[in-house]
Amino acid sequence: MGMTPRELVRRTLEFSSPERIPRQMWVLPWAVDRYPERVEEIQRRYPDDIVTAPACTPVSPLVQGDRYLPGTYVDEWGCRFESVQKGIIGEVKEPLLSSWDRLDQLRVPAECLHVDVERVNAFCRATDRFVMAGCCPRPFERLQFLRGTEPLLKDLLRQPAGLSELIELLHDLYLRELEVWARTDVDGLMFMDDWGSQEALLVSPAIWGRLFRPLYAEYVDLAHRHGKYLFMHSDGHITGILDDLIELRLDAINCQVACMGIETVGERFGGRITFWGEVDRQRLLPYGTREEVFETVRRMNALLYRNGGVIAQCEFGPGANPDNVLAVFEAWEAAGGSSGA
Repeated sequence: MGMTPRELVRRTLEFSSPERIPRQMWVLPWAVDRYPERVEEIQRRYPDDIVTAPACTPVSPLVQGDRYLPGTYVDEWGCRFESVQKGIIGEVKEPLLSSWDRLDQLRVPAECLHVDVERVNAFCRATDRFVMAGCCPRPFERLQFLRGTEPLLKDLLRQPAGLSELIELLHDLYLRELEVWARTDVDGLMFMDDWGSQEALLVSPAIWGRLFRPLYAEYVDLAHRHGKYLFMHSDGHITGILDDLIELRLDAINCQVACMGIETVGERFGGRITFWGEVDRQRLLPYGTREEVFETVRRMNALLYRNGGVIAQCEFGPGANPDNVLAVFEAWEAAGGSSGA
């Protein structure tokens, strides 16, 4: 009898020779709206080995509108997102905390701490797939939503009094939220922050190390203390912090490998952390040929696979050619991990 999807992922994270490379497709509403039949076809042929538990929050968050429809969406913190295209999340144009004087008026959405644990556990018992928690802390991004990107970057340099208070407020909530989910039967926890431009980090490694590394260290320690794996997503060129994340014992990173260079990433980090995807969604998925997709996957497999350490994740989002998304999973099936160094 072959390995279950849950065992495949666990063996991958532990570099313990899974029978095949596990897979996962991130399907954005944009793709479902434009290519519903192709989405269904790919999911039928290559079902995910990783799934996310339903939120199961008895207390509904206070939101207004739909984040994936044109218009205004107000999230649980009160941040107003303006969207112009269906299927794509909008941007915050008027930050809530335009002035630090408003910090004491900020409403913390504690609804996220109310989770129906039995429903989550029942979901986990009913599947043989690897189950991720239904929460995703994002301290750096939430700071941007609340303050605005440019003001926040200035804050990180100037260190106004309110900044440390706001970071502590966010971090306390996120730790409590992760703790709630860590006490369920899910297999993994996740957090995210997009740290890179196309060429470098958005902040200096020193600022990142002083303000954010300690937060992430606590997320890792919390997850591992409860016997959970910890995953992270971060867009952009983030080689400047990958060594730190590995040192913190992060289990898996979803990052733009192509942006940083497959060879560079493989030489410096292959075998040291699991790469949870991803295949280039900026050029390859929208404009590449089938042959280019197969060659890219072959190189990723050869440079990143070390008896594990690779998850065949692919995002089906804005601009992606459905034929290329399908080709990604066909290519990973063909690669199978056996050609890794």
